[in-house]
Amino acid sequence: MPTFTVSQAAERTGWSPRMLRYLESTGLVVPARSASGYRRYGDHDLELLRGLAELRRRFDVELDDVAFVVRLRRDMKLRTAVEAWLDGATVPAEGASEADWIAWEQRKHEQLLVA
Repeated sequence: MPTFTVSQAAERTGWSPRMLRYLESTGLVVPARSASGYRRYGDHDLELLRGLAELRRRFDVELDDVAFVVRLRRDMKLRTAVEAWLDGATVPAEGASEADWIAWEQRKHEQLLVA
């Protein structure tokens, strides 16, 4: 199966080499490494990169949002904490004061820190 360097993968997918390195650091697309440590992108990696670009365009999501979802899927403790918070989170009513919103945000963060 053919593999591609960072520059070649960038040319084929429309991502810059710098963004490919960033995507690897976030865990979104992690290519294999050659024996000498060079990144080697396979066809599957290129498809992931194209799919990620389409996901961003179609749903107007940021890379950090997608990276957080990946982290949620991989980190059971974090996922459990977020789900517990979502189950117990009640958003202040429409027209609530700024103080109510601040208190709500503070409780939300405290619950996540405890978990």
